[in-house]
Amino acid sequence: MAQQPQGPTAEELAARTPGEFWESLYSERADGGAAWGDRVNPVLAEVAGVLPPGLALDLACGTGGDTLWLAARGWRVTAVDISPTAVDRLGDVARSQRMGELVTAECHDLARTFPAGEFDLVSAQYFHTPYDLPRGAILRTAAEALRPGGRLLVVDHGSLAPWSWKLDQEPCFPTPEEVYADIGLPAAGWAVERSDARDRRATGPGGQTATVTDHVLLVRRATG
Repeated sequence: MAQQPQGPTAEELAARTPGEFWESLYSERADGGAAWGDRVNPVLAEVAGVLPPGLALDLACGTGGDTLWLAARGWRVTAVDISPTAVDRLGDVARSQRMGELVTAECHDLARTFPAGEFDLVSAQYFHTPYDLPRGAILRTAAEALRPGGRLLVVDHGSLAPWSWKLDQEPCFPTPEEVYADIGLPAAGWAVERSDARDRRATGPGGQTATVTDHVLLVRRATG
């Protein structure tokens, strides 16, 4: 079995702030001509594909595939990322595809600032980082930004693909139930519509394929 590619070491991470680290990665992708918004995450397409278009928030939007997919179906999307390059490039692509009026791209370090507004859907797809992050608190803020009847969709890695980074620390794959507990929502006013693990066939950057596991949590805010 091929070894996983070596990711950043603890020393390399300590030498950069989270913003510097992610900006470097997305700047390299931009300089290398990597496609922006080339594909949507499959669980988001499955969940949002049956919902009426509304207001969406895409947390850590990256190259913006989810944002552009939602906008193409009539959603008005606020897309946020810590990398200015990711945000600027997504805005450019949205305008080039005549969806500029549907996409608002903002730069946020979500550990410090959070976008304004209320939403019908908040999507957190593979919202992972090698840095310490108050993830539960951020996702709780996201849930609290939902309109009545709105949904928070959290999709996490449940396993690593062969092309994933191999970091110094052992990977941790919390279950959807553990993620929900970490968010810390009150017992009343919320319904867990989905909490499961699913396997899918993933395609890596070199065209290689592997079966990976996703952990899926879908929470709905009560209407009353």
